[in-house]
Amino acid sequence: MKAQEVLRRDTLRLALSAIHNEEVAKRAALDDAAVEAVLRKQTKMRRESIEAFDKGDRPELAAKERAELLILEGYLPQQLGADAIRPVVERVVSELGELGPKDQGKVMQKVMAELKGRAEGGTVAAVVGAVLKERAQA
Repeated sequence: MKAQEVLRRDTLRLALSAIHNEEVAKRAALDDAAVEAVLRKQTKMRRESIEAFDKGDRPELAAKERAELLILEGYLPQQLGADAIRPVVERVVSELGELGPKDQGKVMQKVMAELKGRAEGGTVAAVVGAVLKERAQA
């Protein structure tokens, strides 16, 4: 506040408000995992807003959402990239046996349980799809 970072201040106030609302809804204090889930939900909302503003030709609003997204991501653990996800996916596919592209749901369920909170679903889905497609062609 003293540094006059209005965007950071407002973003953190919105995040704290979302956390408080979740605590009121659950009628209990949130643990770290629940707070992280609320922050992830907030980042997802920002990404959806960015996409909508880009489609609606509103670059100034999209830029504000991007800045808020960067601030919120600073309070979350670093997400794994596709290179780090691939070995996990390949191991799970090997454990489950012979699978084809139609089995993506089974693989996704197991991989997401293992990487909970450390990888985005869209990135995992892309890696799982690529690995299953490669296996089907081999």
